[in-house]
Amino acid sequence: MNSIFSRVSIRTYLEKDVPDEKIISMLKAAMAAPSAHNQQPWEFYVVKNRAVLQALSKSSEFTICAENAPAAIVVCKRANLHSPEYADQDLGACCENILLEAAAQGLGAVWLGIAPVAERMEAVKNALCLPPELCAFSIIAFGYTARERSQKNRFDEARIHYVL
Repeated sequence: MNSIFSRVSIRTYLEKDVPDEKIISMLKAAMAAPSAHNQQPWEFYVVKNRAVLQALSKSSEFTICAENAPAAIVVCKRANLHSPEYADQDLGACCENILLEAAAQGLGAVWLGIAPVAERMEAVKNALCLPPELCAFSIIAFGYTARERSQKNRFDEARIHYVL
């Protein structure tokens, strides 16, 4: 539970490779996420190639930090799902699991939203040469944190409503 209360979005990284074991652990966490009807709508692209990271960094004004990340995971949504109306929720849970496991592994990461913005999705599709049955959902850039930060307390009791 500590990673829930210590995780922050990190956009600056040390020039240090992330071991494959840590990446596999993040992907295992991703695939442990719940999904509607167990449809598991995800596919993942692990990107370490500098040229591809640079292309991904240009997919929106918010993705520039991917350029200097040692790696990124691009989360994609599969077509022809049993319950497509729930796929984005499934993918959101999957992305959160990646972020939490990154923190647990001593890494910094940031969720960079791609879907549902068509131009962003197309830019990522082109950067990765995605097949037609996949569409880009998000980019999660990660690496060893260049600058430590602590999470602010976001608990707000005024937003809690009890129905007794």
